[in-house]
Amino acid sequence: MTQQQTDNLPRHVAIIMDGNNRWARAHGLPGTRGHRAGVEAVRAVIRRAAERGIETLTLFAFSSENWKRPSSEVSALMELFLMALKREVRKLHEHDIRLTVIGERERFSSSIQEHIERAEALTADNHGLHLVIAANYGGHRDIALAARRLAARVEAGQLTAEAIDEQLLEREIDQGRVPPVDLCIRTSGEQRISNFLLWQLAYSEFYFSPLLWPDFSADAFDAALNDYCRRQRRFGMTQEQIEARGA
Repeated sequence: MTQQQTDNLPRHVAIIMDGNNRWARAHGLPGTRGHRAGVEAVRAVIRRAAERGIETLTLFAFSSENWKRPSSEVSALMELFLMALKREVRKLHEHDIRLTVIGERERFSSSIQEHIERAEALTADNHGLHLVIAANYGGHRDIALAARRLAARVEAGQLTAEAIDEQLLEREIDQGRVPPVDLCIRTSGEQRISNFLLWQLAYSEFYFSPLLWPDFSADAFDAALNDYCRRQRRFGMTQEQIEARGA
């Protein structure tokens, strides 16, 4: 990678980790084995993101719609989530990685909620990669709850409706205090965002990989970063304006 490409690395990468069940079926295995295989891909990508100096990495682990899946699969996912919180957080802390979980955690078991709180507290003062896990998360709900909080402030006389603008709403969004998503990756060949970070993806670049998530390696992550670095982000401006700014 050239120096220019290195300088253009995204600050915030978000990933929709898709394809665990299809990977398991392709290998003649139960779906739970696909989710367990996906954990290895998570480890590899986190390590590479930290090595490359990515500021924030957000992983879509469990959507608010995933509760509709078969109860056996949901139970297995909850067990896997709890196991990861118990076994992986110490390693994250040792590598100076800060962990944050976004989404409505009230629906999780008390044990999962407690381990989330412990993990966030343990890593709160770390200064390396900021790892964000979206669990029981939905973009529509995220924006609705932000609007509700602002409405409550208006109702209490703390804020006028006229004072509400994009910046104020953004501060109420779950990820309002991290950089906007520069690059969103989705694996398995699907090309949709599935109610993920709707506000935060407004100006993101998208990269769709045909690889199923358990097959998405550190090298595949590098390929996505390289592709991003070759793009020109315009944010509504013309190419001539961009070139003039860089002159």
